[in-house]
Amino acid sequence: MNIVRVALDLPLPRLFDYLAPDAVESDVGRRVTVPFGKGLRTGVIVDLATASEQPDAKLKEVAAILRDMPALPAEWLALCDFCARYYQTPLGEVTSFALPPMLRRGKLPRIKKPAAKIAVSPAPTFNAVHQPPLPRLMPAQQAAVSAIFDTAGFHVMLLHGVTGSGKTEVYLRAIDAVLARGGQALMLVPEIALTPQLEGRVAARFPAAHIVCANSGMADAARARGFLEAHAGRAEIVLGTRLAVFMPMPRLQLIIVDEEHDASFKQQEGLRYSARDVAIWRAHQSNIPIVLGSATPSLETFHHASTGRYTMLELPERAVAEAMPAVRIIDTRREKLQEGLSAALLAGLQSRLDRGEQSLVFLNRRGYAPVLACPPCGWISRCRRCAANLVLHLADKRLRCHHCGFEARVPRACPDCGNVDLLPFGRGTQRLEAMLVERFPQAHVLRIDRDSASTPKKWQALLATIHAGEADILVGTQMLAKGHDFPLLTLVGAVGADAALFAADFRAPERLFAQLMQVGGRSGRADLPGEVLIQTEYPDHPLYQALIDHDYVRFAQSQLGERRIAGFPPFSFQAMLRAEARSMEQALAFLATARKAAEAIADGVTLYDPVPMRLQRLMTLERGQLLVESLSRPALQSFLTAWMEQLYALKMPGGLRWHLDVDPLEF
Repeated sequence: MNIVRVALDLPLPRLFDYLAPDAVESDVGRRVTVPFGKGLRTGVIVDLATASEQPDAKLKEVAAILRDMPALPAEWLALCDFCARYYQTPLGEVTSFALPPMLRRGKLPRIKKPAAKIAVSPAPTFNAVHQPPLPRLMPAQQAAVSAIFDTAGFHVMLLHGVTGSGKTEVYLRAIDAVLARGGQALMLVPEIALTPQLEGRVAARFPAAHIVCANSGMADAARARGFLEAHAGRAEIVLGTRLAVFMPMPRLQLIIVDEEHDASFKQQEGLRYSARDVAIWRAHQSNIPIVLGSATPSLETFHHASTGRYTMLELPERAVAEAMPAVRIIDTRREKLQEGLSAALLAGLQSRLDRGEQSLVFLNRRGYAPVLACPPCGWISRCRRCAANLVLHLADKRLRCHHCGFEARVPRACPDCGNVDLLPFGRGTQRLEAMLVERFPQAHVLRIDRDSASTPKKWQALLATIHAGEADILVGTQMLAKGHDFPLLTLVGAVGADAALFAADFRAPERLFAQLMQVGGRSGRADLPGEVLIQTEYPDHPLYQALIDHDYVRFAQSQLGERRIAGFPPFSFQAMLRAEARSMEQALAFLATARKAAEAIADGVTLYDPVPMRLQRLMTLERGQLLVESLSRPALQSFLTAWMEQLYALKMPGGLRWHLDVDPLEF
């Protein structure tokens, strides 16, 4: 009796057995349509068996085994299995997440070849004859390229280079060597916005190569086609955001993770995985080298490189510009600011206008103002669904919640007392843009945030305007902080950065340092000298002093020293159990029950008390969390596996949802 074990997209930690009389061993890894409940579902066959724990009478027969594409390889199934075990997520949810939406629905995109002819291709012969001339490498770049070339088997390398040091050129040389050997290369970037720019650069370097992009902003059919091209071995280079780590590549020989420190590599819903960490496991699985690149590595990665677990490759100098931009700290304690801008920053903007150069004012807060308020009675614009304020977007006269998306019109008068003089407090990019337009009427001020660049087409149009020199002053959020080369940009002014210095999240200083170093690195990347002005009320803070000297190592060592004393990662390992319910009492009661169930098995694990989350209400649900910590990763994983069995067995009140986040980045 042939039985197939199927992984289905269900929140249940088990596989489902079905009768399949015509199933053969080569069907493992194929998609299959099976009856479930009153309908049909598409899953993936992960194993064949001759007997089932279920009674024969209860076994249903598969509706169809989909043989219209090659079976997903054993390596892909093993990758999904690792994610299921490490991130404590049902295998069916992982396999479903790892497939493009069209394939998980049991469909195929339209392709040039008939479906029956989709097959794995042999390694192509890469034609490098018509490649464009290559730029000359600096000695540190050449040393890094040689180190990657000379690496055989699994090896993790941290390419630590200052902004503008030519990390991308090192990546391209490494990819060139892979293509010459008939292999495939996978390159991950943190943001969708960076993919088209990188694709253009890679395509220019390798005009004969077949390049596939993968990100969540693509149409379903395009994502599915790219997946099939990579799976068949026809795609030599795959570029993408975090989901691209699941692309099947039969001849994969190199993985690159650019801006490896970026929090965007961590999925925050569903399968809560770190694409960087999964990429490292995949490199180990395939016995190939992986390069992690960053000017400001995550403290975990820097610690591993400092202790010899990873190999450190240093790029200490800029590849094009003669020097790093000069960083100046503007003490705002005794200065009257003009709409949040200091006299020194305003003077710097004017001097760049006079010289025909570009400036960037960086404020990582979109909208016009963080809150609209009524001073006489104390009313403020709060979201009715979240424990957050509605942000004023004056351009379209709306109040918006940046957490749940709720919108409302700007009231003509205070809803509580009728006062018509409502005031915006604080400032966002829209307010800063309005001030700069008024202050510099002769300048073209261009705002770049998720409101102005809401679609890929708008984003590309904004970038084209900047590169054409048609924008004088840019006002932007973190969208402009990394991955961009603007030759005319010589001044960066950072506004409103102090809040992160005293945040409750122990990772906040690390994120702030990375953000400021990245955005500062946008200036002076060509032959014009750059300058960075940082406004602060804490000019003597060690973080800012390290920025002045461009000394990431000093900052990282200081932070690691504090974390070692506090027992924070990378000196401990964490998981967070979160619960959402109609009331906070329900959420905390569930977490208390979960904690009590864990006490008997918490060997080598510390259990903290359940507490409300920092944003305790989101989309009308109250949220609580329970932190679990251990000095041993194996001990934590062993505990989580046993604990999850108990959690699935708990009875929950209606409307309560819970999930586990392993290696959480947000608290």
